[in-house]
Amino acid sequence: MKGIRTLNKFSIRCYAARRSDVLTEPLAGLKAGAALPPQSVQMSKLPNGLVIASLENYSPVSSVGVFVKAGTRYETVENQGVSHVLRLAANLTTKGASAFRICRGVEAVGGSLRSVSMESTALCPLPPLMEYLINVTTTPEFRPWEVDDLTSRVKVDRALAHQCSQIGVIEKLHEAAYKNALSNSLYCPDYMVGKVSGEQLQSFVQNNFTSARMALVGLGVNHSVLRQVGEQFLSVRSGAGVAGAKAVYRGGELRVQNGAGLVHSLIASEGGVTGSAEANAFSVLQRVLGAGPHVKRGSNVTSKLSQGIAKATTQPFDATAFNATYADSGLFGVYSIAQADSAGEVIKAAIAQVTGVAKGGVSEDDVARAR
Repeated sequence: MKGIRTLNKFSIRCYAARRSDVLTEPLAGLKAGAALPPQSVQMSKLPNGLVIASLENYSPVSSVGVFVKAGTRYETVENQGVSHVLRLAANLTTKGASAFRICRGVEAVGGSLRSVSMESTALCPLPPLMEYLINVTTTPEFRPWEVDDLTSRVKVDRALAHQCSQIGVIEKLHEAAYKNALSNSLYCPDYMVGKVSGEQLQSFVQNNFTSARMALVGLGVNHSVLRQVGEQFLSVRSGAGVAGAKAVYRGGELRVQNGAGLVHSLIASEGGVTGSAEANAFSVLQRVLGAGPHVKRGSNVTSKLSQGIAKATTQPFDATAFNATYADSGLFGVYSIAQADSAGEVIKAAIAQVTGVAKGGVSEDDVARAR
């Protein structure tokens, strides 16, 4: 008696692995439409200070973001961690829509709504989802029981960040380099977990979410449509908002013992301010030293840092130039990862490469490639 044939023994294929029509070629009998002219980026600024930027790329799906100048640097001693909780609260109840309606409404149109740091972005067919994006940005309610439910998510975020050594190094770098503003962590401190209230969230929004500190940016959107949205819905609060403290570079050193076999180190000094000629020079210098491998899983042999460190140790390592620019300060340095017993050699060799470039050890060809 024959047994039952298994699925992979069927002689008839359930799905064709190769179509007869090549999708990269025009379909037979179908007249090609007229080519659409490429568009350039359009920008405008409303009288209330709101900046609007758009690029029409004829995409069937639009991406719209509301960007707010309201990061962790605007936190105070009393509301540390409010920015972290706020970026998790993007889907909470607002005056115009409940959390349930926002969730279902976004899903119904196949869109997505997310908040990263202090920016909210929507990926969707434009008209249906703009309502939710505007509600989330301008009229949040922060009901106490919904804010309390965010505590578990705050703990998960902190746990994930704690497992990533790169995040820890960047956080500690800013804590050591500055004593105010930029020293504030992107994550809620342990002593504030579960203690950030709805009143603190509402106060932070009222003080920082003003039209003059917002930018409405759209991709795949007509500029006139986006401008109309900005004029109609994003003029709820005027003014410049609460002024933040100027970041002052102090310098310092922080070491964290974790018993791991790898040493993550970041040695940096003050860099250039965003938009300055000095910042542009540091950006080129970052490329000269090496800003990461150009080939996936490559050894980055063209990097000056890698070349110099490879002569100093035979142990595995990774090194890259670090550059961060802000409105009133900046940081530039070298980030290295090495075995614990060879970390000293790697760090010294990396600093030697930076010193060599500072003394003129770079050619015009190196600069041209970096640019």
